[in-house]
Parts: sequence; structure tokens; C-alpha cells
Amino acid sequence: MRAQSLRDLLKTGDRVAVSNVTGREAAKVSFTSQLYCDNVVAGWALGKGGQKIAIPNARDIPVFGQFDDMMESLPEEEQPNKIIVYSPPEAVYGDVKEVAEHGTKSVETIYVITEHVSIEVTAKLRRLCNIEGFDIIGCNTLGIINVHEKVRIGAIGGDSPDENFVPGSACIISNSGNMTNTIAGYLQSAGVGVSYGIATGKDALILTTLKELLALAAEDERTRLIVLYIEPGGTYELEAIEWARENKLDKPLLVYVAGSFADAMDISLGHAGAVVEGECTSAADKMGLFDEYFGAPVFDPDAPKDAVAVLATNRRGIRVNTLHDLIPAATALMATLEMERDFIPKSPLTLKPWLVDLGSLAEKLPSHLVPHVGEIIEPYGSLVKKYIKSSLGRTPARQPMRNSSHASSNDGVTPRIYGFSVMNLMKDHSFADAVLLSWLGCLPQHPFESRLVEMCLIASLTNGPGTISAQAAKLSASAGNEPNTAMMATLSSIGLVHGGNGKKAAKALIDVFGSTEMTAPYNRDDAPDLDELARRHVLKFKKNKLAAKDAGIEYAKIPCLGHPVFNTERVNYDPRERVIFQYLEDQGLYNVFFDFYHRLARELFNQQATAKVHAVNVDAALTCVLMGIAWPMLVDNKISVERTVDLPLLMFALGRVAGGASEYLDHRESGTAMDMRVPVSECRFLGRAKD
Repeated sequence: MRAQSLRDLLKTGDRVAVSNVTGREAAKVSFTSQLYCDNVVAGWALGKGGQKIAIPNARDIPVFGQFDDMMESLPEEEQPNKIIVYSPPEAVYGDVKEVAEHGTKSVETIYVITEHVSIEVTAKLRRLCNIEGFDIIGCNTLGIINVHEKVRIGAIGGDSPDENFVPGSACIISNSGNMTNTIAGYLQSAGVGVSYGIATGKDALILTTLKELLALAAEDERTRLIVLYIEPGGTYELEAIEWARENKLDKPLLVYVAGSFADAMDISLGHAGAVVEGECTSAADKMGLFDEYFGAPVFDPDAPKDAVAVLATNRRGIRVNTLHDLIPAATALMATLEMERDFIPKSPLTLKPWLVDLGSLAEKLPSHLVPHVGEIIEPYGSLVKKYIKSSLGRTPARQPMRNSSHASSNDGVTPRIYGFSVMNLMKDHSFADAVLLSWLGCLPQHPFESRLVEMCLIASLTNGPGTISAQAAKLSASAGNEPNTAMMATLSSIGLVHGGNGKKAAKALIDVFGSTEMTAPYNRDDAPDLDELARRHVLKFKKNKLAAKDAGIEYAKIPCLGHPVFNTERVNYDPRERVIFQYLEDQGLYNVFFDFYHRLARELFNQQATAKVHAVNVDAALTCVLMGIAWPMLVDNKISVERTVDLPLLMFALGRVAGGASEYLDHRESGTAMDMRVPVSECRFLGRAKD
């Protein structure tokens, strides 16, 4: 190898160039690496010359069309000495050959991230790099990290390398890139940090072998312990152990061999080279090789003396059977060899769930059985926090419900609604209270909410005999049906156009306010900037309306604005909404959803999206009242979004079905049989007779 130490593979000041840099994975990893260590000087991708990858608070990454263009354009002091290859398998050899032709003056090491490179091409890569004097690592490597100098190549360490890779004295050499990250995190619980993390890759041929990396680690002053993650396949470990014996490697090894379950099954562990193919290649063979080299049995955390006793005399190392045994094994190894820990151990390796909700069960369980919430690592912590903060509504657990209910019960003595005795509700509460309890699972928090619900029910009773739902009840009476049939006819004639607009409005309000910090809908001081919200909503509506017209299709209207009857003035009002709104005004009450709807109606006119100020209709009034009641519960995840958006339709249907009953009773008493029938003279056939 050209490198004489691990630091030669990667150090501060190295300049990195990336092939296929605009590809999805390459661009993402290069972006994160640039933020972490700012060592990418350029990249190249065919046909993408002149572009750049913008990096906030770090150097942008210029993109060239080809490698030779990049080398000619960069000043000599900025030309790369490390190359990362992210090209597709069929393009890897061409990219490395181009580096060999134009990069011999500066390039020292090539990292091939690409997996599934053919054995033939991999062999040619090694031969080419031997001729040109390059070191080459891969294929299918995740990269390398120099922890002390805080530089990396590739995706090793993920989006937050500092979380798992704390500076220390253990060099991790792993067939699996992800296991490099995992082991680094485990070692922290033993007080051991990392000097270098190296993913060798595990394609059928490994370009830089374990033997070569052990030789480099042996020369590294910051490395006192070498941790190996080994998979089946290949004879690299046999070669490495022979080298260690011949050269009297004086740094202990801590080894985990994976894949014993795959022995004799000829299967892969997810890497092309992790296949059992001959002598000394199975997991069992590799375990035996290390046990013979160590002269000790596998480390048993419950009985560590046998392995530790041998370690004290030959200092060669320990093998473990499970990953989590790395922690006690590392602790025992360092104590036996009188090596100081790199730092005070981090929290022990225990089950630390990110989210725990045992409810009342937590009070009944012994304390040692109650899991404690662990700190969520980044980037997941921010994402979970953002999700929980921005997510509205409970997501109930699904279960068989054939003979079960949260809403009602009857033990043969007391019928209940969500646990409240029906008899006590009859004594102490209004019908509106009971309705809210049955729909929301709790009684209203404010007395005025019951009054508002009663007003909504009254407003929903009727809008005259010409409405669809009233006509349905009259038709049923005209046909001679019973009252229950007429009430069902009323309900069946209610839909998303007639009566269901409130459901659309509730969805719209959740979309608008769900991204705000608002939690108290009755507190004017807690309201967001409603004018800005209305302005954005209207501009989006205008854009969608224009696009729909250009396409010759129907556009989505803003729900609950306008009414076919109350629509003749420059500024229009639905008189039923006015009564509810006036009640709020008279009581000195505020409802942010009402306020938003009125501002929205005015903004539509101001932006010339409508020719008049449309009425905030009764469906909007119902929705605003119910959203005010439900919003705090929605924010606290006590009710679901699905339940919330159903409330306005339920309210309209409950009021209108009573109104439909009145139309039935009136028509049955005063009308004549079949009088709702349309006379033949008024009916038109729009086709023509076919016979």
C-alpha cells in the first residue's frame, strides 16, 4: 500500500472529489459531509458541468462534466487527493481509469462506494491502482472517518457523525458500514471512543484487505484497541491472523463474527461477498481462527475469567458471541491490560424507548418494569418533535368492537355515556351537554358552548320547504310512509353539497391552523396573523382557480361562503350566522375561526376573486362553533381529525332530521296522497323514441 498509517487514508487537509456527484445518494452524502468537515472540493457528472451543490455555511461544491475538466479547472493546490466513486456498477471502471489517466500527480486514495461491481471489474480496479500507485478501498464501502480530526469520506456516521463517533482509542474495522456506526455507539457505554471507523465493504473481492488495515492500525499512535466486525466469505481473516502472528501485533483485538446462522446454507448477509464458499470462509471457521489465535474461549459476560486470564498473558484479544457483549468485553479487556478508559462511560446499554405511553398501567407496574424514555438521537429527535408538535388528533388503536363501546354502557342498572350516568345527565345537564359528551367523550368546558350548540341545532332545523332535505320528508309523507321513514329520507338527502359543506370547512380550517402554534381558539391574543393566513389562502385559491379554468375543469370552491338565498347585496350575511355571531359579541366572547372566516370573505373581494363579499353561511357558523369546542382536544391528541371533521355534518343532520319530522307531520295532516308527484306535462324526455 501507498499509505503508511491510518492517517494517510484520511486526515485534515485532504481534498475530496466525488464522481456522479449529482446523483441522489452522492449529493445527499456530500451535502452532509461538507457541513461536517468541509473537505469536498468538487465533483463531476456527465452532462452536469457548470452546476453546483449549494451548501449553507460551507463551501459550495462545483460540478464539472468530466474528471479531466475538473482537474484542468482547479488550481493545483485545490486538486483532489481523495476520490469517492458513486457511479453505477457499469461505469465504475471507466471513472477509475479516468482518474488514473489524469490524476496521478495528486490522487492518493480512491473509495468505491458502489456495490454489485462484478468480480472481473473489481480485480481490474486493484491491478490498475497497483500500477498507478493508488490505494483503493471498497467496493461497497460506506467510507472512513478520522474521529480525532473530525473528517470523513462517505456516509459513515450518517447525518450526525458526532453522536456515535466520540474521539478515543479504538479503531473499528468492519465489513458492514452500518455496523461501524452501531459498534461505535456501543463502545461509548464502556467508556471507549473511536480513533478511526473503516468500512471495508463486503463485495466478493475486498480491495483493501483486513491484513493491510491491521498493518496500518499497528502504526497508528492514537489506536490502542482494534475492534473487528466480520462476516462470512473470503479468507481475509486467515491472512490477517497469519500476518498478526508473524509481525507480533501488539494491539489487542475485540472481535465479533456475524452470520453463524448462515453456515452451510450458502446465503448472503446482504453483502455480495458474505457467502460461504469454501474452507475458512464460514462464520464457524472464522470463529475458530480467532479462538485459536487468542488461545482462549469466547468471552462469556457471566463467566469472564477464562477469556480474561489468557488475555492477561498474551494480550491478543477477545472474541464475543453477541454484539451487546462488546461492552462488558471491552470493559474487561481494558481493565485486564491496565488501559485507561477514554472517558467516563455513557449511559448503560438498556432498553430506552423513545415514546412510552402506559397510561394507568404505569401506576400498577413495579417501578423496575416501567421503561424510561430515552433521549431520541438526531436527526430523529427533531423529526419526532416536529411530527408530534405539528400532528393534530389522536390515532386510536384498532380492535374488535362487535360487543364493545367507549361511548356507551349498561350494566343492567345504570346506562352511561362515556362513563356518565344518563340519569345524572338528565338531572343536571342540557340536551346540548349530552350531545357534546356523546360526540367528544367529555362535557363542555365552558357554559356558553352549550348555548352555542343549542343555537346551532335551532339554526339547522329548517331553511324552508324548498330545501332538498325538507322535500325528502314531504315526498315520504306524500307516499304514505311512517315518521321514521320520513326522517330517514331527510337524512339520506343530506350530503356533501347539502349540509356537508361544514365537513369540508373543518378540513380547511385544520389545514390552515394546523401549522400554527394556536392552542386557545377563544383567546384573541393567542390568534396567529389572520390577515396573512387569509391572504395566503386566497392567493392559493386564485392560482388553483385560474389553472382549473385554463384546463377547462371545475375548480374547488372555498366551502361555506355564499348562500343561494342570501346573495343579493354587495356585502352579504346569513341571518342565522348573524344571530350566533351577535351572541358572541354580546357576551364579550371571541372565536378565532369566526374571525378568520369573515376576514377570508373580505379578502376574496379585496383580491378581486369574488364580485361581492359572500355570506359566511350557517354551515360555516356550525363549523366555527364546533371547531372552537374541539380544537383544544384536537391539539392535545384527545380526539382524532376524522372525528373532528365529522362534527359539523352531525350537527346539521341532527337539527335537520327534527325539522324533517315537522315537514312530515305537516304534510301528512294537510297534504293529499301523491301530491309531490311531478305532472307528466312538466316532465321532459331528452332523447328520442327508439321503437
